[in-house]
Amino acid sequence: MAGDENTASVPDPDGHPQTGITSGFEPQITKQVSDIKQGPKIRDEEHALDHEKGADGITRAGSESDSSYDVRKEDRFGEADVVTDARDIVTHVLHVDDDPSLSPWTFRSLFLGAGLAIFSAVLQTIYYFKPQAIYVSIVFLTVIAYVLGEALALIPRIGPVGRFLNPFPFNSKEHVFIVVMASAGATSTVAIEILAAQRMYYGMTPSPGAAVFMVIASQLLGYGIAGLLRGILVQPSKMLWPINIPVNSLMETLHRDKKETSQRIKVFLIVFAAMFFYEIIPEWIFPLLQGLSIFCLANQNSLVFTNLFGGSSGNEGLGFLSICFDWQYIASLGSPLWMPLYTLTNSLIGYLLCIVLFMGLYYGNIWESQNFPFLSQLLFDQTSNSTNWVEYNLTAILTPENEINSTAVAEAGVPYLTGTYIAYLITTNMGITAAIVHMLLWNYDDVKEGWSFLTPRNLKKVFTPSFWLFWRNSEDPEVHKQRVLADKGMDPHYKLMMQNGYKEVPQWWYSIVLLASFVIGLGTLYGIQSTLPWWGYIISNIFAAIFILFFGAQMGITGFQFNQQPILQMLAGYMHPGKPLANMYFTVFGFNGVQQGQWLLRDLKLAQLAHLSPRSTFTAQMLGTIIGAIFDYVMMETIVQNQLDILLSVNGSNIWSGQNVQQYNTLAVAWSMAKDMFSVGARYEWVTISYLIGFVVPLPFWLIYRYTKIRFFEYINLSIILWYMGWLFVGINASIMTYFAFGFFAQLYLRRYHPAWFVKWNYLVSAALDGGTQVIVFILSFAVFGGSGAANDFPIWAGNNGGVPNNRYTDYCMFNPAAAS
Repeated sequence: MAGDENTASVPDPDGHPQTGITSGFEPQITKQVSDIKQGPKIRDEEHALDHEKGADGITRAGSESDSSYDVRKEDRFGEADVVTDARDIVTHVLHVDDDPSLSPWTFRSLFLGAGLAIFSAVLQTIYYFKPQAIYVSIVFLTVIAYVLGEALALIPRIGPVGRFLNPFPFNSKEHVFIVVMASAGATSTVAIEILAAQRMYYGMTPSPGAAVFMVIASQLLGYGIAGLLRGILVQPSKMLWPINIPVNSLMETLHRDKKETSQRIKVFLIVFAAMFFYEIIPEWIFPLLQGLSIFCLANQNSLVFTNLFGGSSGNEGLGFLSICFDWQYIASLGSPLWMPLYTLTNSLIGYLLCIVLFMGLYYGNIWESQNFPFLSQLLFDQTSNSTNWVEYNLTAILTPENEINSTAVAEAGVPYLTGTYIAYLITTNMGITAAIVHMLLWNYDDVKEGWSFLTPRNLKKVFTPSFWLFWRNSEDPEVHKQRVLADKGMDPHYKLMMQNGYKEVPQWWYSIVLLASFVIGLGTLYGIQSTLPWWGYIISNIFAAIFILFFGAQMGITGFQFNQQPILQMLAGYMHPGKPLANMYFTVFGFNGVQQGQWLLRDLKLAQLAHLSPRSTFTAQMLGTIIGAIFDYVMMETIVQNQLDILLSVNGSNIWSGQNVQQYNTLAVAWSMAKDMFSVGARYEWVTISYLIGFVVPLPFWLIYRYTKIRFFEYINLSIILWYMGWLFVGINASIMTYFAFGFFAQLYLRRYHPAWFVKWNYLVSAALDGGTQVIVFILSFAVFGGSGAANDFPIWAGNNGGVPNNRYTDYCMFNPAAAS
């Protein structure tokens, strides 16, 4: 396994990976530049366990077993080494120091946290109904929170009221508390999918109270499970959660001594302001810049060119060799500047294979692909052909109880899916099971503690009366502190928090959260007419717990988040045949629980790197979750009511799209007919068989590496490659090539050849780009894109292709007439 006997003792001078699977970064590189004036310095791969002096003259830490060990001596901020692993990142890009006297417990932090939780919930729901999946950037929330916090700090501290509203200058702990609370409010999108689907496709409107409680329950389920696993998935150094580094870098820049950070703040503000004004151009004035395709401009009469090179509009094409100038779409699933090189490389391989796979399937007419759109996630009728696409009439095959009528299906025929969507399902399903096997083969030591409770010794404890008095069984704080400080694999920032006396959250707090979510969820299932039986609900909870362990570890190490939704909908299809609503609710608690758990873990790491006390973090996340659930629901109702026709259409618009709800409902209905669609012998049997193939796929590469030690095979992660082989099945794809260009420039060129620039500027600039973009996109969503009513289009000109009516694409690629039929 990587990190064990396979770890080479001599660093590779070419920078090839040695333990890239376990770190997510290129491992040790011999040539490291410590300081331009000092010349090169070679550091021990265990982070200099022998005493040494850094560039700042501070004597660094010796052995961690030394009683005089001080975690702060691990601070290597600003040293211009080539960062090679997760521990390097958190000690070179961030300071390992803390001021325990700073308090987050103020009216200001609670007031702004609640306000931004509402704001982020509304914004994330808007983004959910966009043609490209976009997540509210924590950087964006960080910028807004800082501006508002500093504004409230101007309140005169006169009298009891003044001191209550402004007890002291706005500090970093308040800032992190606000951001964590706001982030928790922005993560309910999967839970509102089912509510939107019921409105759009089933004519059902659950009561607001039951709907909100259902959302809260699905959120807290993931929080409870992930909280219990935080010792495995958050606290170790190896669990970097690279998505957080730009945010933590920005936090430090804003709150440290202004003499030290003045240059960094200036650069941040310049980039932020530039993106704020620039994004108006590609978003509203000149949308051709969202996906500039030289090939489509040269040939506007070829559907082949549209399918291959087009991609600036929803479900248009694969966007191959298109150039994107819109950062919103370039960084739609995360800025490429922080994505580890290991992840970028595997995803690029998958992306290129996706293009070959999709074009081959469609033009080979596999599964009668040419009778349907090139890209779509809808169900189609068997009467469709290349010039007339007919959507499957879902209403005609449902009973009054919203279950599948097998007699009606026999008359109407089994629905069809597009060939590219089937390819996405096959590669994703293979990737899901391959990811589990990959983690067991390469990262067993990282995840094995997740099921340590299953040992005979621990199971025996379950039957002792004292076990059930869990509130008495918390680990002694001093014992916990000493255990953490003695663990060489523990994150230095977490060690610092324990060294400074922060109290950890008792495990039983998260146990209570998990129990409460289970009870609330079970109650709402019957009140909301979900058709999901109690035993199906319990099974969905079990799968959430299993998946959080494996896919949480994968995201923490590589920065890559896997979509587990298809496998859960398949399981639900076979357990609850003929019940699409039951399928969707099974997925809400299974998949939404996993996703929420991952977001909880991400924010726990964010707070850990910023040294916010665990109990403050717990409070912020619980409050943000409840507030966000309410406003997610309110905004979803508003958008569905105002944009219903566009949300139900095949292509949507370049502003609004129902693709997420369409995909969710499509899979629920399709898997409810699993016997006729996906079982062995059925039309799409490979969708199911692919799960079994996925278990085998990682084995050859692992065996070859184990017996040859050829590093190429260690660097390949087939679970990531397989997922990206279906990446382009929906949405706006014109930004992908630009995404990889930025990513490789930062992670390959800057990090290796200009490490000083990389350490000082890469993550800060990433934060500024995200922040400026998302602030203006939020404003434009309401001002001109119809977020609260009618849209206000920019005047017609060549840069928006004549206003882009329904029979055109923004990038001038040929429009398929069947899409308008």
